[in-house]
Amino acid sequence: MKKAILAKKLGMTQIFEENGTVVPVTVLEAGPCVVVQKKTVEKDGYAALQVGFGEIREKLVSKPRAGHFSAHLGANATPKRVLQELKLDDCDAFEVGAEIKADMFEKGDLVDVTGTSKGKGFQGAIKRHNMHRGPMTHGSKYHRGHGSMGSGTTPGKVRKGKKLPGHMGARKTTIQNIEVVRTDAEKNLILVRGAVPGIKGALVTIKSTVKV
Repeated sequence: MKKAILAKKLGMTQIFEENGTVVPVTVLEAGPCVVVQKKTVEKDGYAALQVGFGEIREKLVSKPRAGHFSAHLGANATPKRVLQELKLDDCDAFEVGAEIKADMFEKGDLVDVTGTSKGKGFQGAIKRHNMHRGPMTHGSKYHRGHGSMGSGTTPGKVRKGKKLPGHMGARKTTIQNIEVVRTDAEKNLILVRGAVPGIKGALVTIKSTVKV
């Protein structure tokens, strides 16, 4: 069954299994996500849930967004910082106003985690593309360059896709097929094995893995 939830990355730590094995984990604060709107095949052409996540002060909410929450959740609705659509297999099982919590996932589930990778600014070809450096001895005149720019007269230009220095990171990235090590429904925590994209406090999306 396809499941999904929004979460905030709290950081990394390690836990111990029963046999004493150390497991590096990322702690994610998953939900609670409030169902704000339901997309249906009859009206919208597809089935999905629009959910809200994260707290925000009311004075920071724009009038159109505040009106959107009021229209679907009532006049006393509490606006959320993030609005995002999640496609689930059983969208009909959730009603507007319902909460999606961390207990949606269980220990042993395999998930894909999507987030924005850390921005590293302008980087050279060695760090950005894992290129090899030239000889570092005296007289080499080539140390950390990006190599040949292509052939000469034909085609007489740099081909598209040539790996060059440039902006690195700050892109949407997905880590696939990682294991849920532990869940805590009371504290809305999900612990996954290994690292996930983003800085501390970054928004991530946890979905059932597409790999089996």
